[in-house]
Amino acid sequence: MPIYDVSVPLSASTPTYPGDPAIDIQKWLTLANGDSANVSLLHFGAHSGTHVDAPAHFIEGGATVESLSLQTLVGAAEVVMVPDDVRVIDEAFISAQSFDGCQRILFKTRNSNFWNNTKEGFHTDYTYIDPGAATLLVGSGIKLVGIDYLSVEQFQSEKFETHHILLSNGVVILEGLDLRKVAAGAYELFCLPLKIAGGSGDGAPARAILRTLS
Repeated sequence: MPIYDVSVPLSASTPTYPGDPAIDIQKWLTLANGDSANVSLLHFGAHSGTHVDAPAHFIEGGATVESLSLQTLVGAAEVVMVPDDVRVIDEAFISAQSFDGCQRILFKTRNSNFWNNTKEGFHTDYTYIDPGAATLLVGSGIKLVGIDYLSVEQFQSEKFETHHILLSNGVVILEGLDLRKVAAGAYELFCLPLKIAGGSGDGAPARAILRTLS
């Protein structure tokens, strides 16, 4: 069964959401300098690259990333193709889909092509999910929503309604996916965010893979 790594590599050239910490990876100890081992120093925000948003990201007292259930993060997932001319995943788009009881939905949009050249920096015109669509996803029983850029929310949103709707209803958000090599269809998702116990528990980078079901 083919396995697809849908995670974005973390490096200094990986775009970050404006206002988030830049990614800085340095050599702390090196064999070349006579140290006993190579050790790297990592400095980046919890929402860098492919990452999970926990309810605590926007909900006071919400569940933290270390407490998220593996039953939500691992299991059957549907990759939904969004046409390039669709810039907003809205109620009409969601209403036209048939999720067949699947609880994990990953949207493949024009955003995935942004990963072709990360040196272009952050793209503000990414395709996003609007609040109406988020409400329908909650009503459909979806437990995890993924998208192929660094936010499900419209850029420069003031109220962050999409995040609030999803997270307040216990829906895990998976952002920063790279779905360029993945076709629409059914898969098994394995999404394992770092088990970070410090900070506010708002989220963590994750290694995400998809495995075909046959």
